[in-house]
Amino acid sequence: MLKRARRLWAWLLAPAVLMTSYQAMAEEVERWKFNMVEGVTPVSREIYGLHMQMFWWCVAISVVVFGIMLYSMIMHRKSRGVKAANFHESTALEIVWTAIPLAILIAMAFPATKSLINLYDASEAEIDVVITGYQWRWRYDYLDEDLSFFSNMSTPRDQIEGFEPFGPHYLLEVDEPLVIPVDTKVRFLITAADVIHSWWVPAFGVKKDAIPGFINESWAIVEEPGIYRGQCAELCGRDHAFMPIVVEALPKEEYQAWLQEKRAEQEAVRQLTEQTFEFEELYDRGRQVHTQWCAACHRPDGTGVSGIFPALIGGMAVGPVEDHLNIVVNGSRGTAMQAFGDQLSEVDIAAVVTYQRNAWGNNMGDSVQPIDVFNFKQND
Repeated sequence: MLKRARRLWAWLLAPAVLMTSYQAMAEEVERWKFNMVEGVTPVSREIYGLHMQMFWWCVAISVVVFGIMLYSMIMHRKSRGVKAANFHESTALEIVWTAIPLAILIAMAFPATKSLINLYDASEAEIDVVITGYQWRWRYDYLDEDLSFFSNMSTPRDQIEGFEPFGPHYLLEVDEPLVIPVDTKVRFLITAADVIHSWWVPAFGVKKDAIPGFINESWAIVEEPGIYRGQCAELCGRDHAFMPIVVEALPKEEYQAWLQEKRAEQEAVRQLTEQTFEFEELYDRGRQVHTQWCAACHRPDGTGVSGIFPALIGGMAVGPVEDHLNIVVNGSRGTAMQAFGDQLSEVDIAAVVTYQRNAWGNNMGDSVQPIDVFNFKQND
């Protein structure tokens, strides 16, 4: 009698225990964010819905399978005097346990195929953006807009090296975000200039490999203005963790104003190429360029990384100006030194070369003007 009472209480309390466990698990999942994000685009919500649908299918199958197993172990145990059945084959049973999973897989395949077809349909886009991965930054080219810029991580080096506390968006902040309008179909044409990268923005439901020599495409219609962050999701080198993605979605009127402002900025940079700068102007600007573009490999103090990246103190920075320009503009084959001729403007190249030739005790006493860089590129 006592055993039956205990068993009855166990069955009565089981739903309450399961519900409490489910609630605790749901709170833990929300706290640690184990689940996918629902996102802010039709595609991301469709992916999320498909994911949750398949998840609950798996939960239901697990409940049925493990429920039958648990019931069999409890109700057909040896202590109840139950004897094991002795049979060899059952054609009907084999057909059933083959047909049911097949039907479930077919039922799952229909919504999954529909989502995949939609995911790959990048036609009728209103804006095309070419996304090019570099070690370790992104370049964004707006087709038909004569607009192009690089996006670099802007987390201060002091935070990375532990001299300052982490900021709210540590390793997920950039100097130039990709800006797109809301309620507009934007096609992303994704490639790479050196090694394989991967452009991943979870809130958009977009994750595409950036492969040198190939162009992959994806698309998004962002319905809510805001700032959305992602990362390179492919192990692309020693600074892989320092290659964030930031996309800012603006209302259409604000996006048009931003476009005009960026065009004006780039035109101003083009005009600067024809100007002559004072040494102090080049030196100060060069320090900023070095910190942003060169310090990851050659260190802020120019000491480099032993055996990997050469020091700039007493190195190439004290050789002929032409050799220095050649390495910065064209890179160095067989090494990790990239070609910055297409990545930096003539003004920034002139500034960083001037800075490196006179910083850290190099004291070469010379300076390079933007027009010198322009002429070097023309004659190269």
